[in-house]
Amino acid sequence: MKKGIFKCLAIIIVLLSSQLSFAATVDTVLTHSNVMNKDIKAVVVKPQNYEALSKRFPVLYLLHGAGGKYSDWLLNTKDKEAVKKLADNFGMMVVCPDGGVTSWYFDSPVDPSYQYETYVSKELVEFIDRKYRSIADRNGRAITGLSMGGHGGLYLAFRHQDVYGACGSMSGGVDIRPFPENWNIAKRLGPYNQFPDRWEANTVINLTHLLIPNKLAIIFDVGRNDFFYDVNVALHDKLTARNIPHDFTIRPGAHNFEYWESAVAYQMMYFSKFFNKNNN
Repeated sequence: MKKGIFKCLAIIIVLLSSQLSFAATVDTVLTHSNVMNKDIKAVVVKPQNYEALSKRFPVLYLLHGAGGKYSDWLLNTKDKEAVKKLADNFGMMVVCPDGGVTSWYFDSPVDPSYQYETYVSKELVEFIDRKYRSIADRNGRAITGLSMGGHGGLYLAFRHQDVYGACGSMSGGVDIRPFPENWNIAKRLGPYNQFPDRWEANTVINLTHLLIPNKLAIIFDVGRNDFFYDVNVALHDKLTARNIPHDFTIRPGAHNFEYWESAVAYQMMYFSKFFNKNNN
């Protein structure tokens, strides 16, 4: 009888331990953008030892895709705790900003209400460094995202190498030119047939001239069945031709959260290695 009781207690303890194996906390914060004159929400995930330790923590800025919002990474994964567990495992903060429904993380030359390059890479970073114990240095910051956010992760890092030391993209729209009628890009830059120079100047694949070998740690991936497959392979080929070191992976999968939930774990491991190398 006693053995049975102890066995039941042991099972309960194991189950409770599995439920409490992560302790990351989530803040939903209201930030203000001066450049757009509006308040914008963001999610901030703090790892389990944030309160206990007095040290500063590295930060991953994790961007959503077109049609999404700041809470996507916490609500749309199959395991709703996936990002929190990864923040715990790798000891980093994760910040998920709202990037507008279809901002593409540009500072739009035609719409003053879409100035998300300035917001994410200046105003939000300054807010996080002011409010949290973040490492306020490029060696303590990385940025990545999915789809539109994958474009944003590389676009912002390539253009702001003083802000970010590492960057990535998951299924990213890393060349917007083949999609002139999609995802409201024309509303941000103007129609391609009227303003081709804007499209040429703001597509990730045309920004590789900004890169110096080993200045940025770069990782990106794409599913073999993704409609962005070809543009990602083209970016890989161009970076290789320019001798820019990077980590590029093709995996089975399509353009969905099943793929991204797996991909983000690999990318956070990559960023963790970067942070550990540069902050210890």
